[in-house]
Amino acid sequence: MEPLATGYDAISHPESSMHDWRVSQLTRLGIPGSLAEVYADRIDWHQIARLVRHGCPPWLALRIVY
Repeated sequence: MEPLATGYDAISHPESSMHDWRVSQLTRLGIPGSLAEVYADRIDWHQIARLVRHGCPPWLALRIVY
């Protein structure tokens, strides 16, 4: 488990922390880390999650959404 960001970190680097959070959401859904890094800021991870919850393979969900 990652340590919580301090207030300074959260204020100083909001873009990178949001990117990292999106990457973690995508990898949790089954998207490989390297692809999650590339697409984290380009797609809505909620759409991926919805498709995966309905049985779509993660790689196909990524292809559909992107």
